[in-house]
Amino acid sequence: MASSRSGMFQVLLVVAAALAAAPCVLSDPPPLQDFCVADLKAATAVDGFPCKPASTVVDDDFFSAAMVSGPSTDNPFGVNSTRATVSAFPGLNTLGLSITRTDLAPGGINPPHSHPRGSELVLVLKGEVMVGFTTATNQLFSKVVKQNELYVVPRGLQHYQLNVGTGDAVFMAMFDAQSPGLVVPTLGLFATKPAMPMEVLTKTFLMGEDEVSAMKSKFVGF
Repeated sequence: MASSRSGMFQVLLVVAAALAAAPCVLSDPPPLQDFCVADLKAATAVDGFPCKPASTVVDDDFFSAAMVSGPSTDNPFGVNSTRATVSAFPGLNTLGLSITRTDLAPGGINPPHSHPRGSELVLVLKGEVMVGFTTATNQLFSKVVKQNELYVVPRGLQHYQLNVGTGDAVFMAMFDAQSPGLVVPTLGLFATKPAMPMEVLTKTFLMGEDEVSAMKSKFVGF
């Protein structure tokens, strides 16, 4: 009996140790070297990018001027984003971070979307931006964020940014992922290739085919 209890105790210790280590196992591992500048031309695809040979790394691999000027917001949403993710900024590879500049025209909106691989920290540089996100229980959290103020959006949650000021607005979005990903539900439903089955859309939105077709027509070209 004593031997049986001892064996059970050892099993419990192993399970407890495994559970305690789980967060470390599930998270991205820390870099094993000073840097790993992405080799964007590598033929082998991995979860991220392989490193360029250290002998070919140059100063500009750690530099980006992508955020200097804003892109045009002349589009139906009045928004445009400039992303400095690893695919555009190779020095970010393995560092677990990236940044995006978003410009909003008056009344412009960055439509509801999510980033499946990263939490987002919003820093408003100009104007007033309403930032909101919804939870898995359909609760909405939102706040009008002004210049030099911050708002955080947890990883994977649907969120939006709306310019509620009288002029243009600019904010930076910082991510704890080198490639946070982007999922826009409206485009994922109405602008897929091949097209989402009509039956799926009519039953999801409780609409007729004519209504769905009218909705889809608004997203042609996106």
